[in-house]
Amino acid sequence: MTLDAHYLRGSMAAIYSLLKHASCPESLFFHLVVADAEAELRHAVAATFPSLRFEIYPFRAEAVAGLISGSVRAQLEAPLNYARNHLGDLLPPCVHRAVYLDSDVLAVDDVRRLWETPLHEPAVVAAPEYCHANFSLYFTPAFWSDPELGARVFEGRRRPPCYFNTGVMVIELGRWRAGDYRRLIERWMETHREEKRIYELGSLPPFLLVFAGDVEAIDHRWNQHGLGGDKVHGSCRPLHHGPVSLMHWSGKGKPWDRLDAGTPCPLDHTWKHYDLYIDDAADAASPGQCPSSILAAW
Repeated sequence: MTLDAHYLRGSMAAIYSLLKHASCPESLFFHLVVADAEAELRHAVAATFPSLRFEIYPFRAEAVAGLISGSVRAQLEAPLNYARNHLGDLLPPCVHRAVYLDSDVLAVDDVRRLWETPLHEPAVVAAPEYCHANFSLYFTPAFWSDPELGARVFEGRRRPPCYFNTGVMVIELGRWRAGDYRRLIERWMETHREEKRIYELGSLPPFLLVFAGDVEAIDHRWNQHGLGGDKVHGSCRPLHHGPVSLMHWSGKGKPWDRLDAGTPCPLDHTWKHYDLYIDDAADAASPGQCPSSILAAW
């Protein structure tokens, strides 16, 4: 996961939910990528989860300098959003597989089941696919009308390209490193920035350009996404039909912000059960500290 000051409250809730529902919580190891200037967040994590097995990896904004283009929402342009492209470089070589999760997720099932997803060669990434979504809308008319781009980009893929959300992925890091997939993603970012505008939505489209059609499909239960509404208004949305193992508040609206504003959506109350934030006005504990009763629960 990535970790920053604004999303710290969400990250703590996500970590707590993963531990609470894990069949063997002591087997989990958290790789937390932080902005270079926020390495002190290590202390916040250690104070909240004294027994947590984790490591902090500083991410320098210079690593993506000159690659990020404007998006529909300023927050999508934050350098830390692109840290997932660098997991193969940041994590130790001995780490061959990782589950990448956004900070606005909540697990209600044992994450081991997600971890054990089989990735048949040559698949590098596994994620839920949403083939009912209009895939063409993720790219500009200039992309689709270019004879060197458009549908030609996806020729030779295992399946027709479908949208997938990059907030929940199982990544085979050995294959990622061997294929230099970070560089493949960056080439599309360079094309977009320097040659022609081929997409609109921040860090997602380059992933689609590289992996769509070659993703190992996972059951939709592992990413009930969109609970934060759209990218602009953040309106309330219900769960999709079917079983739920992981809830994802992708979109503009975050449950902690809506709860604090007194305008929560119905599903935000589920997230609140995992919220470890303690208001100074209500308790002497510092913000973000976990009560001893909660620590004892895992």
